[in-house]
Amino acid sequence: MVRRSAMSAVPATTPAPPVSLTSLASGAGCGCKLAAADVLPVVRALPAQDDPRLVIGSATGDDAAVVRLAGGVALVQTVDFFTPLVDDPYDFGRIAAANALSDVYAMGGTPVCALNIVAFPLERLGADVLAAILRGGLDVVRRAGALLVGGHSIADDEPKYGLAVTGTVDPEHVLANAGGRAGDALVLTKPLGPGAIVTARKRGAADDALLARAVATMVALNAAASRAAVAAGAHAVTDVTGFGLLGHLHNVARESGLAAELDAAAVPAIDGVEALLGDDTGVSGGSRRNAEWAAGFTTFADGVPAWRRRLLADATTSGGLLVALPAEAAAAVPGPVVGRLVSGPAGTIRVR
Repeated sequence: MVRRSAMSAVPATTPAPPVSLTSLASGAGCGCKLAAADVLPVVRALPAQDDPRLVIGSATGDDAAVVRLAGGVALVQTVDFFTPLVDDPYDFGRIAAANALSDVYAMGGTPVCALNIVAFPLERLGADVLAAILRGGLDVVRRAGALLVGGHSIADDEPKYGLAVTGTVDPEHVLANAGGRAGDALVLTKPLGPGAIVTARKRGAADDALLARAVATMVALNAAASRAAVAAGAHAVTDVTGFGLLGHLHNVARESGLAAELDAAAVPAIDGVEALLGDDTGVSGGSRRNAEWAAGFTTFADGVPAWRRRLLADATTSGGLLVALPAEAAAAVPGPVVGRLVSGPAGTIRVR
């Protein structure tokens, strides 16, 4: 169990660990996910659960589970953890917490409490580094208005951190990924590129300023975007993380029984990312697997630049919300319109 006293004793500035966090990680953030093409068939082969309390389970590949309780309220539950994608332990904690909380926001819910999930080489990295990671997570959970109430830890040569998050939502107004309608506009609330930046940084090709822009994007909460989507009458929502924009849009389109069109030039990118994606400098293993998977359901117009094709498959960590809603309401959600849902083979994407 993680005790509050252990977190509050951490100094404002934590000395750098003797060994960098990212040097111990085989992947980076959400880029360390199992490949969608490998894991989804395994999950879908599990027995389906048929219970009137279950509003949303694993069958539709949604961002979190929703279970109906008494009194007109439903529980939102999710879990997310990953390996370090930055060397600053406090930033690692903040990013991991914001990423986990995002699943609740993607369902239109409000986070209530969270539990730490920790795998850590304590003897190698030391208690100060662990405490800084936990303090980063705690600060973001508090910023979300939720409580961090404990957790679980194991010894592991590869550090990992994240949260199990519980929230609430009105069961009649859940933002699932299966409700999109033909003609819906697609709004993306954060720029893409964090995956490319942290990958390039690990390879010595991204400076401090570029990394800082990525961190600022990743630690930003999706709370305001979620409230805006609910108020605007969104039909479907997901957050963009490890499977890239193409992968997460594919899920929305497939579960909505529709196809999708993307305007590649309209998709926002963090300043400086284009230079990293002109070749493979910013392409992680996870992003490469995303692109291979997406080739089965995506077609590109000839004029789409190579760097933007890579951007759309970038294995993002703590990305924005992808919101499908009536075109006339799109301006109410922060972010550009990047495409639309259309009639066509379910789950297919055409990029122009």
